[in-house]
Amino acid sequence: RLTDVTGVQTCALPICTWFRQFYVAATVCSPSRCAFMTSHVPARNHIHGHISTHEQNAARSMPDWLDPKTPTVASLLKQAGYATAHVGKWHLGSGADAPTPDAYGFDFVRHSTGNKSFFDESGRTDRYFRAKSTALFVDECIKFLRENKEKPFYLNLWTLLPHAKLDPTPEQLAVYADLKPRADDPAFGPWMQKYLGAAKDLRSQMQVFCASLTDLDTQVGRLLKELDDLGLADNTVVFFSSDNGPEDYNIGNASNAGVGSAGPLRARKRSMYEGGVRTFGLLRWPGHVAAGCVDETSVVGGVDWLPTVCKLAGVAVPDTVKPDGEDVSDIWLGKARPRTRPLHWEWLFRVWGEEYMPPMVAIRDGDWKLFTSHDGTKAELYNIPKDPGESRNVAAENPEVVKALSAKALAWVKTLPPCETREKAAAAEIGRASCRERV
Repeated sequence: RLTDVTGVQTCALPICTWFRQFYVAATVCSPSRCAFMTSHVPARNHIHGHISTHEQNAARSMPDWLDPKTPTVASLLKQAGYATAHVGKWHLGSGADAPTPDAYGFDFVRHSTGNKSFFDESGRTDRYFRAKSTALFVDECIKFLRENKEKPFYLNLWTLLPHAKLDPTPEQLAVYADLKPRADDPAFGPWMQKYLGAAKDLRSQMQVFCASLTDLDTQVGRLLKELDDLGLADNTVVFFSSDNGPEDYNIGNASNAGVGSAGPLRARKRSMYEGGVRTFGLLRWPGHVAAGCVDETSVVGGVDWLPTVCKLAGVAVPDTVKPDGEDVSDIWLGKARPRTRPLHWEWLFRVWGEEYMPPMVAIRDGDWKLFTSHDGTKAELYNIPKDPGESRNVAAENPEVVKALSAKALAWVKTLPPCETREKAAAAEIGRASCRERV
């Protein structure tokens, strides 16, 4: 039995292995979720940013939804006899004609975004729907577990929180009435201290954020307890992660959601620096996965989800899928090894904060992470184990590494489908670089 709980922000570490170098495939929600589902870098499915209105999607060379003919982890498991469920946020389709999650391999669907939402009425009438949404989602998850406890099952729980806008109930907020956060708290790294130091009202912002997160923790705890009570815990893989790094309070509706911590990492959501794409990967499987273990060295990613889950489930991945990720089930079970494929990223749009905006293409290969422009004229290079905060660009000292990784990164870009937005973004990037050089 396999349970994927993505979107969740915290977990009681003593029951898990924590993969400190876990990466999602994109800097924002829709493309990151697409990668979990398909094991493809999102550009292969033309999903470069978040799925929005038809006009906005068209302006970014994007479809209005993920093609339902695309094989997904859910559809592969369903074909193998698994009961499959999706509960919560979807965000892989928009518009009245968009397919709902059942088109992608889910039997049991309780989704809260897009057309035909299961939670439409409460979402329209209750001011605190988002604040209460995780409890409603977990109620539906528990219903699914009870109905399928004798079967192999797969469950996506994708929560709305802590995505903006946050508006906790008075009862949730009261818990943090006496909270007095400090931007210079040593628990924050230099990037976070600088960022929080410029917050408009850190105390009230952090009160709202913590209140929202605490209810999220509480409700996920209910779900884990239900697995225990049903006697399913020892035969269920539970994976906790997020779709991107923490939000930025400079975004209009995110003043409160934007105080989540990236720890020592540089940048936030929308940036390909570590703080935007390196999230936590928390894995629980009693009796199989070490509890209370912190894996500092393994590099794993969201694109690895489909082949890894299929391996554990005994389900063959068809040759037509052509995953960008790899099976890391052996790493999950404790084997220390380097990954066999690099991780790749591309981000074509705005990033808030000049210090958070690298060149538009990135690759992580071994200890190295390289950024380059689409024409290969710019490079930033970081040794991530030595410099997780990406504070020292060592490209000049390592020309051969830059040359080799730039070649890999640009060769990867050539494998992606043509994209008008990429061409425009690359031209604009070259123009910005030329302007900086003239200055």
